[in-house]
Amino acid sequence: MIINCPVCGGDNTAKSTTKTESIPHFGEIMHSSMVCDACGYKHNDVIVLDQKDPIRYELKINEVNLSSRVVKSQSATVSIPELGLKVEPGSKSIAYVSNVEGVLIRFKDAVKRALILFSDDESQRNGKTILYNIEEVFKGNLEVTLIIEDPLGNSKVMDLSVKSRSLTKEELKGLKTGISIIESSDD
Repeated sequence: MIINCPVCGGDNTAKSTTKTESIPHFGEIMHSSMVCDACGYKHNDVIVLDQKDPIRYELKINEVNLSSRVVKSQSATVSIPELGLKVEPGSKSIAYVSNVEGVLIRFKDAVKRALILFSDDESQRNGKTILYNIEEVFKGNLEVTLIIEDPLGNSKVMDLSVKSRSLTKEELKGLKTGISIIESSDD
């Protein structure tokens, strides 16, 4: 479908597509994209349409499992407690398929962006320590824990040593998207 660009306002300059399909480990998804030929604006979004039981994955990261597949839905919270790293879902949260190394790179890139924004000594020290520790994980000198908590159950970590279990109601209450899931399931 050809539409007006929401960024530059160009008349009939943006191509918008929306389609649904079934993807292994995600289930039914809706993929939408838009590209404006006039200004180059691009937008992609993947929305998981299925809902499963709330789940928590825990994986000790080492040099052997950096290539293990990670499927992160838009409702998942991803954390590495030993490094003080946590990403919670929000209105702009995206789903992605990556591997453990890719998740670490996403955190690394976010810390680098934060170092530009926060110039105080403590933030700089903390950020540089996190970056150093991520490099140590890549080298196999440091083992940390990847935790993915998904109240909609659409995330997955594919590794033989991953531990998985259902999230408790108390754990759901502590997640950004968990409270509404509890309330709707209690009705």
